[in-house]
Amino acid sequence: MKFLVDNQLPTALARLITSQGHECEHVLDIGLACSSDREIWEYARKGDRIVITMDDDFLYLANRSESEGRLIWVRLGNCRTSVLLAEFGRLWPRIVAALEGGERVVEMQ
Repeated sequence: MKFLVDNQLPTALARLITSQGHECEHVLDIGLACSSDREIWEYARKGDRIVITMDDDFLYLANRSESEGRLIWVRLGNCRTSVLLAEFGRLWPRIVAALEGGERVVEMQ
């Protein structure tokens, strides 16, 4: 699977996901940091990437009837990077299983 991490989340998350054997980019690393949500969503959709974000605007994009994109919606609130990465590490097997099982939107809370 391929992933795209949005602005509100640290670049360390992209590195963590890459270390788990998945391709992962962060918007800061590919020149999309100032792009609109729609531009980021379209980039991810065209590249068959799953967006990882805290921004609920992406939830609306994912839930449109014609949408082909997929989303991990992070709802942990503001927390230290170490806490966020620990939660991703703990929940990652369930997240991957849900995506492999066909879920288009996985809510992480």
